[in-house]
This record gives sequence, C-alpha cells and structure tokens, in this order.
Amino acid sequence: MAEFLVIIYIMNHELKKKIANLPHKPGVYFHKDVNGEVIYVGKAAILKNRVRHYFQFNSRMDPKTKALVAEIYDTDWVETDSEVDALFLEAEMVKRYMPRYNILLRDDKSLMYIRIDMKSDYPTVSFTRHPLDDGADYFGPFYNGFAVKKALRYLRRIFPYYQVISKDRRPDLYAHLGLTPDGMSSADYKANLRKLIEYIKGNRVALVKEIERDMKNAAINQRFEQAAALRNKLRSLLELQNRVMFGDKEFLDISKDQALSDLVDLFNLRTVPIRIEGYDISHISGSNVVASMVVFKNGASNRADYRKFKIIQDKNDDFANMSETITRRFSAKNIKSWGRPDLVLIDGGKGQLSAAIEARNLSGFRDVPFIGLAKKDEQIITKDLLADIDKIKSINGVMNFEGDFRVINLPKNSHVIMLLQRIRDESHRFAVSYHSSLRIKKQTLGQLDEIIGIGPKTKSKLLRKFGSLSSIKKASFEDLASLVGETKANIIIKALLTP
Repeated sequence: MAEFLVIIYIMNHELKKKIANLPHKPGVYFHKDVNGEVIYVGKAAILKNRVRHYFQFNSRMDPKTKALVAEIYDTDWVETDSEVDALFLEAEMVKRYMPRYNILLRDDKSLMYIRIDMKSDYPTVSFTRHPLDDGADYFGPFYNGFAVKKALRYLRRIFPYYQVISKDRRPDLYAHLGLTPDGMSSADYKANLRKLIEYIKGNRVALVKEIERDMKNAAINQRFEQAAALRNKLRSLLELQNRVMFGDKEFLDISKDQALSDLVDLFNLRTVPIRIEGYDISHISGSNVVASMVVFKNGASNRADYRKFKIIQDKNDDFANMSETITRRFSAKNIKSWGRPDLVLIDGGKGQLSAAIEARNLSGFRDVPFIGLAKKDEQIITKDLLADIDKIKSINGVMNFEGDFRVINLPKNSHVIMLLQRIRDESHRFAVSYHSSLRIKKQTLGQLDEIIGIGPKTKSKLLRKFGSLSSIKKASFEDLASLVGETKANIIIKALLTP
C-alpha cells in the first residue's frame, strides 16, 4: 500500500486534471515520462476507464507495470470511432515510437500479423507471427492476437474472403454463410479485398464515402440488388462501432499528431504534410541497385502506395542513383498516377539530398519541400528549406550552418525525430527487401539457365509460382507438370536432382 501511495503522490496536478477529463470513447493513449518521451502506447475501449485504472490501487499489479506507473508524468490520447480503429491505430503508433514499456510488458509470442497474398488469383487472408519476404502484404504487428482475429471475423461479414482455397473452389459452409466470395471473379474478389485492406489501414471515412457513391450509382442505374448489397455493407460498417473487440488514419484527427504539427512549425510548411514520401537506395558494390519509395499518410504508413525502382544502370554511385529515382518519381506519368507529395524525406546526408533536390528542380517541382535524415546522430538536413530557429529552440533543438546546408539536431525522443526515423527505417527495410529478392532471383535464374530445354517464359512461370529455387526443388512432379507440362517437369527434376 505504501508503494502505491508514493505513485499517487508524484502524479502532478496537470496530469490529475487531464485524467479527470478523459472521454468515454475508444481510442489510443500515450504515457510519457518527465522528459516528454513516449514510454507506453495502449488502446482502450473506454479511455476514461482504462487510463484511470493505472492510478487505482491494485495489489496484483506486476512489478513492471508498477515501474511504468511510477514513471508516468503526462498522458495524451486520440479518440477513435470504434475499438477496431483503436486496435489498428495502436499498432502503427507502437511502430513509430517503439516505447520501452511496450517491449518490457509484452511477450514476443503475442505479436500477430495479418497476411494477404494479393499476387495470387484468389488471395487468402491468414495470420502469422513470422512475416516473410514472400511478396505477400503484411499488416501489423498487433499485440492482441485474439482481438485481431475477432475484428477480422466481423470484417469478413462485410468483405468476404478465403482463408484456404480448395482446388475447385467449391462452395462450402463458409460460402453458404456469406463469408467466402462464392461465384466472384478474381478481379471482383481482389477489389473486395482492397476495401478490406483500406479498413485495416484506417481509411474508413474514404471507404464509407466510396461505398455510398457506388450504392447511389447502382440505384440510379436500377441495379437494385447491387444497391441493396452495398447498403448492407454500410450498415455493417456502422455497426462495428458497437462491437467489442478486446493504420493510416483518416479517423485520426491530424491536428493531434504532434509530429505533423511540429513539422509545419519547424519548416513553415504551407499545409500539414498529409502525404510524406521516404526514399532509400540499396545495393552491394553497385550490383542489383534498387530504390524504395514509402508513403506515410496522416503520419501512418500506407503500404498500398509503396513503390520500388530498379535503377537502369547498375553503378556504385548513390548520388546518381538517387537522382535517377527522383527524376522518375517526378515524371509527368507518375505525378498523374500517384499525385504530389507534401514532404519528401531522403535517407542520407548532404550529398544524397543535393542530388535529390537537383533532380526535383530539373523536373519542375521546386515547391515540394525536401529534407534529409543523416544516420549519424539522426541529424535533419535542409538546403533550400528555411527552418524556424525559435521553434527549434522551443523543443530543445540546435541548428548549425554548414555551407549551403542547415543541420538540425533535435532531442532523440522528440515527436518529429520519432516520425522521421520511422519513415527512414521503413524506406530502408523496403529497399533492402527488394534488393535481396532481386539478388536471390538472379542466383536462381543462373541455375535455371543451365537447364537445357527450359526457356525464359518457363523460368518466369516457375518463379512466379514457387518463388525460389529451393521451393522448385521441393515441388512434386504433379505440381511441376500442371504448370509446365510433363516433359519439362521431367527435365527440371532430372537437372535439379543431379548432384
């Protein structure tokens, strides 16, 4: 009891007032220490009940939770429309801030990812604790596997999907229950899954508007059965707000994202950077050179908008490689298809940033703000973008001039650095993943090239189907024959099994 009284005693007056005003709504909360560092991110069905619970005596509270409570100096929160939304938002915010108590208080075994293999003709939706670089889309990690599975069960009623697929896709019990897309074409099924992905990523508002528009168009064109089905989807989406469950983010009030707000003030941006793009280069000694483009919307990753570039000419010159990437990104075709970014983050220092800015200028988009994040000391680098020295000082930062550049050092736990690190690390991960897949594919092609009688088209078929040489070697004769025919299957098996 004495230990608990100490915890209550150190809770400051401002925090007591904030906790008294917590809303009776679902959402995500952020516990911070005396230095303003986010030390824990959690979700709540009712924010008022969940957050206040930390400061109520509980003799069964474990030592790690007691240590967390003792460090809490401030708490912020973001309201959401439903527990499902809170579930998905929590995962994104934990990835951004990497709070130390989220790591201490949670077992790695509880991490859960949603896997959707959109490259298949009829993708499946499944769960895994170990994401692979297999071309599928992964969403997570989520820290409550039971809640995620429950959320997907409700979403499956709105956006039917397969968990497993039989060879003939014959209707089963799930089809009769309306949980699998019986009779739906591959294109229609994928369009349905893309809506599911939009919801998982938090784009609920845009999704509802899209379904409402489609419903009205169907009614105008007297497709009343289709209009009724869309109406039922809308009702089910609204009912999710009443479901008990226990990305990205149109339900997130962007003005409450401190990182985005600070970016506007730091660099005098004209608007809040809703779309931020991050770029990185990956290669080994100039071979298989690739670049990544990751996209964060409203401060959260939007994997559907990620793009990758294979550099036309392999060379060990990151400045030239970055220049080619930005030139291609700002081509008229890609601007039309992808739109304009509100802010661009380059993974690198002065050289990479200069090359990127020059390519941007030659493309005619001088007004798009560019910044760099140097790995050493996590310094923000700017060249033609002015920075507000008073704002930098207000968050305990320092700015120095180095030639044409402004070098900004912010506290490592500042919201801006946390967001930029998250974008930089994601762009690096995506670039390395693409480079690795190309390198493996090249090695695989080299061995397949040695098989006489197997041409480029057959090799492509094999790689699309099996993904790697080791998987091809493990494939049965029946699987190979159904793909390339019995004659070629015999050739492949004989060649790959020969020592």
